[in-house]
Amino acid sequence: MSNAPSRRNFLVAGLTLPAVASASRSADSRPAQPQSSAPSSSGAPLQYRTLGKTGLRVATVGYGCMITSDPTVITRAVDMGINYFDTSRNYQGGQNERMVGAALGAKRKDIFLASKCDTHTPDGILAELDTSLKELSTDHLDVWHLHGYDDPAKITDELVAAQRKAKQQGKIRCVGMSTHNLPAVVDRVIEAGIEVVQMQYNFASDKSYGPAIEKLHQAGIGVIAMKVMAKAGRRGAPQPQRPAGFAPAALKWAINNPSIATTVPSMTDIDQLEQNFKAMSERFNDADAKVLSARLEEIGPYFCRMCGKCSGECPKGLPVADMVRFVMYADGYGQFPLGRENFQRMSAQHQNVRCSDCASCAVHCPNGVRVAAQLSRAQELFA
Repeated sequence: MSNAPSRRNFLVAGLTLPAVASASRSADSRPAQPQSSAPSSSGAPLQYRTLGKTGLRVATVGYGCMITSDPTVITRAVDMGINYFDTSRNYQGGQNERMVGAALGAKRKDIFLASKCDTHTPDGILAELDTSLKELSTDHLDVWHLHGYDDPAKITDELVAAQRKAKQQGKIRCVGMSTHNLPAVVDRVIEAGIEVVQMQYNFASDKSYGPAIEKLHQAGIGVIAMKVMAKAGRRGAPQPQRPAGFAPAALKWAINNPSIATTVPSMTDIDQLEQNFKAMSERFNDADAKVLSARLEEIGPYFCRMCGKCSGECPKGLPVADMVRFVMYADGYGQFPLGRENFQRMSAQHQNVRCSDCASCAVHCPNGVRVAAQLSRAQELFA
């Protein structure tokens, strides 16, 4: 494709996104988000930023609980000074909230807690919220997200009104939403008055994410980065071995953008926790950039950058980016049930499509993802 960026140009654009955001802000009169440091129980400094206009002062490394099964890791994270924890009603078939609530116990008062709802009606999300509060053993959430909204038309006034109702009742402090395609929804998010956005953002993200994040920052909306490690797995095989410095480099890259208030990397053991915690106080450098450049080349055929270029391209109407992400859950995160659950939420018509029935694939990814192979992989795994 004549307008597709070269691999070299893409790497340069992707790995300099934080610098671009910072440069943009220097020409603006609006100050950067407040940041400060404080000692932690581990001895390493904690870095804090304010989550938009919410007033919540959060550590730049938070905790994504999605694949955590050991509650002692969560307890240790609180003791170290991490103060933002993210879960969801559907994680681990609904068991994750219960585990997180039990792990926090009396420490709940010392942290900010976020969860997400997965139904799509006002009454449905309010019912899910009540269940979340019960499972988490708390009387309120600090942030409550509409979960996984990539289509602006689906962020309805009725859903946001239900969130505001919950806020008025004291069940939540902040109205939020999560997305895997920020550029597509950023204008609607601002229009709807969403207070916090959690989005996929990493060193492999499309260059359109930089301006979209800046829009949120200028509007005073708190920004949280998820999927910061850009996990991707090869077809039917475990994720390739990553260099020792990869995870810290990926995390530092996201934190390097001053508009990102906090990140929520997944952590399953104490070693991961300590490694991520240490990255909070380290600067992103040239050595980190080289590690990420090599990794980006490696995951190119498998990882969707959520640029939106494939939207509407499949003649059979398949949600291409979503299906590539479902494979990522299974092959990259080792979370087959989560991938299958998302696949089964598609319409029966889309679940029954088989890419092998097409002579050739009409979808051509400008970033090199092997679309036909990844969609076939999703059908093989989940159908």
